[in-house]
Amino acid sequence: MVARAYCSWVTLGIFCIVLASILVGAIAQRIAGLGFALLIAPFLVIILGPHEGVLLVNLCGVVSSAIIVGRVWKDIDWSMFRWLVVPSLFGSIPGSFLAVALPSAPLSVTVGAVVLVALTVSLVLQRSDVVVRGNAPKAVAGFAAGVTNSMAGVGGPAVSAYALLARWPQRPFAATLQPFFVCIGSVTLVTKLLLDPAQAPVLAPWMWIAIGLAIVAGIVTGEKLGRFVRDDQARLFVIVIAFIGAGLAVVKGIVDIVG
Repeated sequence: MVARAYCSWVTLGIFCIVLASILVGAIAQRIAGLGFALLIAPFLVIILGPHEGVLLVNLCGVVSSAIIVGRVWKDIDWSMFRWLVVPSLFGSIPGSFLAVALPSAPLSVTVGAVVLVALTVSLVLQRSDVVVRGNAPKAVAGFAAGVTNSMAGVGGPAVSAYALLARWPQRPFAATLQPFFVCIGSVTLVTKLLLDPAQAPVLAPWMWIAIGLAIVAGIVTGEKLGRFVRDDQARLFVIVIAFIGAGLAVVKGIVDIVG
């Protein structure tokens, strides 16, 4: 009886950590346009495991972005959205197959390392006169985001790297990412559940309700805080979050490989 009570308290404590990370992720998503997956993915992967954790990240990301879409509709660049989302679908499907079939640790290291290199190169080039133009870079960024989102639950850094190089203004960037995340997250969810339904996290009904409330509370809080955040501050926040998320992915993958 004592052991069972202890186990339930531990489970409740862990779920509170999950809720707190989801709340903070939703705040970041509303302020900066991304950050939800980058902030919560490392925690959920550690707590729930690589497959269930990433799947829950994808699900929560779709819900949060879907809620935000209505709030930023007037700022969405639909032309940019189309050039990003179509290639991302071609990346999401094979990425989902790889995520289900291959060990998660090497994939985590690879994805994190690629994102770190891309962001570093983008920051270096941003200080120069190099500016990427045309539709090809958009397509590459969309495809890369689809692959990384399906494999590691994070699609934002690839698009962030493109935004830096293209000098994409923060406001339309943040708005356009919301329908983009809804699309790639939905495709990833459907593909993974069709391939392996056992990946779906098993949670009590009240836990799902609590997760939904945490997302809504985070978005409302982020909207209020966002009034005091300038666009350049939000862009810096995006870059920092992207680096932290990629770095954590690399570290987590290395620890899993060594362990």
